[in-house]
Amino acid sequence: MLAVCPSRAAPRVVADDGGQSVRLAEPARRIVSLNPTTTELLFAIGAGDRVVGRTRWCDWPPAALRIASVGEGFPPNVEAVLARRPDLAVAYATGLNQPAFAQLRGLGVPVLALRTDRLEDLARAARVLGRVTGQIRAGDSLATALEKVLADSAAVQGRGSPGPTVVILAWDAPPVAIGGGSYLHQIVELAGGRNLFGDVRQASVPVSLEVIAARDPDALLTVGGMAASLLNQPEWQAVRAVREGHVLLLDDPPLARPSLRALAGIAPLRARLSRMVSSSSLEIVR
Repeated sequence: MLAVCPSRAAPRVVADDGGQSVRLAEPARRIVSLNPTTTELLFAIGAGDRVVGRTRWCDWPPAALRIASVGEGFPPNVEAVLARRPDLAVAYATGLNQPAFAQLRGLGVPVLALRTDRLEDLARAARVLGRVTGQIRAGDSLATALEKVLADSAAVQGRGSPGPTVVILAWDAPPVAIGGGSYLHQIVELAGGRNLFGDVRQASVPVSLEVIAARDPDALLTVGGMAASLLNQPEWQAVRAVREGHVLLLDDPPLARPSLRALAGIAPLRARLSRMVSSSSLEIVR
């Protein structure tokens, strides 16, 4: 959980998702964002002009592409980050990034590590980013709007009849299914689908083709370009959804990561899923 420690005056202090306290004497003015999701959020709360470094994956909004890239961002390139002279680095909270975080902190660069795995994480991140940038009202407003979208989508889901069962594939050789810990699970369920691996707490899990066939999904939702190949692989004919051509390709860029744009993908995906059972050909979710 993100905890925000209120202060009447500088310094402002927040506790991040890595268990670290981040102390800033004044609102951050030179931010290196090492997570595409936080880059989008910083622009959304009106702090995009504070971002002086981004990863190569930070491609939204278009204005982000004009910002200098510091490389992959996972793990961070410490030298490239330092070259941007940041007063704050914002990154994804994971143990794999900890060595780089320790180096940056040792060199005087505060690091704010945020989880952005699930859609509700976006609201928490918006609030804390609002505080470290001085955009408190904008951060809180965005968080409230996000929470309303999620609540409204959940209400629509609750009023509907049971939707098609699905397996969301992140990879096919060997098969890796998306579990309940992923934002894609949330998007699909809010769109009316029922993820047959939603009982798995992790974001993804290796599974066998036999297990997928036994769970007998109405559709396979695939990430990446594997949809057409699944239809042509004889072994995948063991899965009824493949035999019936019910393979939906999740290739819409807004669905590529947990983001504000991903929420806009719920309604189109709901429409596709509602038509899916009566379809006999490969569908492309756009």
